[in-house]
Amino acid sequence: MDISKEMNWIVFLREFVSSVNATDVGPEVVSDSMLAELKECFMEAYDDNQDGRIEIRELAQLLPMEENFLLLFRFDNPLDSSVEFMKIWREYDQDNSGYIEADELKNFLRDLLKEAKKECEVSEDKLIEYTDTLLQIFDTNKDGKLQLSEMAKLLPVRENFLCRSVFKTYQGCTSFTQGASKLTKEDIERVFALYDRDKNGTIENEELRGFLKDLLELVKKDYDEQDLQDFQETIMRGCDYNRDGKINKKELTMILLALARHSQDEEIGNLDV
Repeated sequence: MDISKEMNWIVFLREFVSSVNATDVGPEVVSDSMLAELKECFMEAYDDNQDGRIEIRELAQLLPMEENFLLLFRFDNPLDSSVEFMKIWREYDQDNSGYIEADELKNFLRDLLKEAKKECEVSEDKLIEYTDTLLQIFDTNKDGKLQLSEMAKLLPVRENFLCRSVFKTYQGCTSFTQGASKLTKEDIERVFALYDRDKNGTIENEELRGFLKDLLELVKKDYDEQDLQDFQETIMRGCDYNRDGKINKKELTMILLALARHSQDEEIGNLDV
């Protein structure tokens, strides 16, 4: 996550200036020239790697200690897979609305602090304050709740195993971008083992949703639960040959072959441009 886009910077800086002294500073007082100067100061002070963006670790420097901890704890302790992410999502989306709303996010933060064994009990008021802070950072569409893609930024997975760049990093393992004909049995076994967490021979339930989340992220940056549901229906309609609502190894092979062919077509298209 970064706040490098100009519009995000303008919104962020206006809110920051207003929060410093809400009684004296309003939007009409913060001129564009002031914002430009303030942005320059922010970048000089916090853009440690000088890449023109404020990243999560750099942004954390702006926050009080507890918010700083909450922001960085999961980035220092990423989830092993999207299967684990979907289990957490299901646990905290208690009303099955398809969103993590403020109260649900507050419950998540309370449990996160317990998991980290913070010594002092955090008050309800402080939890509300932390919730508001993280919503301001991760709620990019400003609807007061977190959709799937927003929660995925707060709760990152160690890696999306289906990214082509990931496949390129495995020694002795052929990249998908070299074409479907180069896809090996070992590639398929690796992917299947990652998502078949209970080792019952099928990818199902949260395993299936974790796999489809990773697959969806290859083509869509911002997505919500309805997007994932629609994507699941499309994929299962085309690949669930025995209509059991699960993915077995043969069905997974067909999906990965299609992904490999798509990657190859993209590479050829780029060469033709």
